[in-house]
Amino acid sequence: MTQRVNDIKTALVLPGGGARGAFQVGVLKAVAELLPRKSANPFRIISGTSAGAVNSVVLASRAQHLRSAVAELEQVWGHFRCHHVYKADHLTMLKSSLHWLASIVLAGWLVGVPKSLFDNAPLRALLNRNVHFPRIQDAIESGYLDAIAITAAGYSSARSTSFFEATADHDSWERTRRLGLRTDLTLDHIMASIAVPMIFPPVRIGNEYFGDGAMRQATPLSPAVHLGADRILVIGIRDETGDRAPDTGPELPSFAQIAGYMLDTLFMDGLYSDLERITRINQLIDSIAIGRRPESVANMRAIDTMLVVPSEDLRVIAHRHRKELPFAIRALLRGVGGNSPGENRLLSFLLFEKAYTRELIKLGYHDAMNVKDELLDFVTGADVPRLFAPNWIRKDLSAFHSEL
Repeated sequence: MTQRVNDIKTALVLPGGGARGAFQVGVLKAVAELLPRKSANPFRIISGTSAGAVNSVVLASRAQHLRSAVAELEQVWGHFRCHHVYKADHLTMLKSSLHWLASIVLAGWLVGVPKSLFDNAPLRALLNRNVHFPRIQDAIESGYLDAIAITAAGYSSARSTSFFEATADHDSWERTRRLGLRTDLTLDHIMASIAVPMIFPPVRIGNEYFGDGAMRQATPLSPAVHLGADRILVIGIRDETGDRAPDTGPELPSFAQIAGYMLDTLFMDGLYSDLERITRINQLIDSIAIGRRPESVANMRAIDTMLVVPSEDLRVIAHRHRKELPFAIRALLRGVGGNSPGENRLLSFLLFEKAYTRELIKLGYHDAMNVKDELLDFVTGADVPRLFAPNWIRKDLSAFHSEL
């Protein structure tokens, strides 16, 4: 087993983002190349949500060999087609459209209420073939991994649940609308975490149905913190400071544009709020000498954070690959107003086609290599700043930390 260089617990947090999750694979590919060839997984704690949950379990199940884990991820993401993720043939899409129409017209009578827009049974079959869950416990018992958490949102309890598998010294936790529950992870936990509302069907775990973990995840860094992280590497899937208001009069947003906006908010807005929260806490802790800290602060610890996000707008990249979508999906998007640049946000989440995902992998690798020195220091336990992030984030948080 590869020996760890120190006792710093470095965590990896992978938020959701649909097809945008390919960017995370590119960053992980860079990390694997920066470390010695036979290195084990450098992240003692892994926390994933939605598409990030898929990447997380593959890393955890192959924790002994980082490069082989990343190679497997690149193989899958680099050969994606939409029909690998959801049924996209003409007949299925026609039946789905007619089912929704009949349900609305008949108020659910006779035909029943549809569960989701898409059937993601192909993705379940793909993950069932490629993810070996018993290996996760093997990695924990062998010392390659301390903990992995997958987060989903309970529809009945209306709370965020982080299902985790970990060493014996990790306890479950409960906070307002948040729960950490020790369990043996299964395929259902992944399928629940990626069940984007309305798009993919919810999944039953125990006595409750769960959907995409980002829905109630106001604090996406929380699972890693609860599991003992000293520093957290976050691989995001958006780098936007907001679009300019149009010079001409505003246009009524289409359904597709609203859906894309909701997904964008769902997957990323909580992350930036959480970064601000950690920055404030770090500032408080660092401002008080160790021997003078009151009891309320004495048990708190500062957490170093590094954020890697795309240097390019993924909506623009998605628009370039728009015609690679199956015809039935393109027709559906046109039907809900998805035929203008304003709908590229939704497209960037649904475009599971290899030309697009390969470009995102390449972008992730490039962006990570642009900060390779800082990235290598972060994952190997060297001294690092409290926060390493793009300038626009550092500017937003500069009022909270004197070192930013």
